[in-house]
Amino acid sequence: MTTLSSQPAPRIGAGRRALLFVLAGNMLVDALEVSVVLVALPAMGRNLGLSMLGSQWVMSGFAAGFAALLLLGPRLVARWGRRRVYLAALLVFIVASVAGGLADQGAVLVATRVVKGMCAALTAPTGLAIISTSFRPGAEQRRAVTVYSLFGAAGFTAGLLCSGALTELSWRWNPVFPAPVALLLLAAGSRLIPRDAAPTPAAPLGATLARLARNGPFRRSAMCAATLNGTYLGLLMLLSYRLHDQWGWSSWRTALAFLPACLPLALALPFAGRMVARFGTERLIRAGSCAAALGCVTALLTGAPATYATGVLPALLLVEAGFVLSFAALNLQATAGIPAEHRASAVPVYQTAVQLGAVLALPAASAAASSGAGYRGALAFLTAVSATGALVACTARTRGGDAAP
Repeated sequence: MTTLSSQPAPRIGAGRRALLFVLAGNMLVDALEVSVVLVALPAMGRNLGLSMLGSQWVMSGFAAGFAALLLLGPRLVARWGRRRVYLAALLVFIVASVAGGLADQGAVLVATRVVKGMCAALTAPTGLAIISTSFRPGAEQRRAVTVYSLFGAAGFTAGLLCSGALTELSWRWNPVFPAPVALLLLAAGSRLIPRDAAPTPAAPLGATLARLARNGPFRRSAMCAATLNGTYLGLLMLLSYRLHDQWGWSSWRTALAFLPACLPLALALPFAGRMVARFGTERLIRAGSCAAALGCVTALLTGAPATYATGVLPALLLVEAGFVLSFAALNLQATAGIPAEHRASAVPVYQTAVQLGAVLALPAASAAASSGAGYRGALAFLTAVSATGALVACTARTRGGDAAP
């Protein structure tokens, strides 16, 4: 992950600007894919005969596919080339999207989500790799990565709104919705993505994992990011069922209610470099982890919420504050102390850890909610997860104090 900066960057030429928007557009699709099914989960479950525990696999299945193939991705790229792998993954993603909309069994829908997660595992790191070779190191590359990240945050917000609108028509439009966007990216990418130079051998996975296991800042960043992602998606899933099943809210109203949990990050990302430069990564990670934990504690103490303003909104704002404060800082700290020649192999490991947070948290939270523990039991589990991340962030110190790029 390239370091962000508040310094102005040189203007990017038209050709590379178009390439950047294709790559960033794919990041938008990947983020959209996570949120576009969120408020549709209750409707999917009713139509396909799935419980909350079964329905959550529509979300965690995507994360599981993403995590499963991330570490293998560099080897596929080394063998087949970035361009070929990127375009092939987009094509399979489109086919799986259409198949998901046509699925008449829960297992088939979940399988398509796993396949789409695998495709995202190939396109996301490959897109960053293409940026690293197509844009000049320094301010130009930092600007490109900022745009790339901003599209991801915007994609989650757009997916949430589309999820609410489409579910009102039929939940089957939700898994299909990303396909036309991916088709446009495939057509543009086939013309704009540069052909590969000589293939670069992938670093041995065992050596990579051993090296990263000895890197304290990387370990802490990966754990804090995993707990933050798992807490965030788990809380939104629980609230989606609560607002729909208990309060009788429509999918569209639920999507609007979740905007405070995603829109602030999209608005704050352009200023992330300035925040890191001023406060350092360690301070921001500690503040973000504590904010997310406080959000879960607030939801737990509130219990079954009586009103949105007092029982739902405070928790959403606090957990989102965790993302606003620590999203960029976690990405930067994960690779800041890693030599440049090893960063390409470190990023997929970090992203795998982030996805594993959702893979572990979503099934556990839904199982708790479906058991005798109920809604409060699920919130207690998510509170424990977020508290673990806060504990790791607050008890860890780098040798040089707060790190700032």
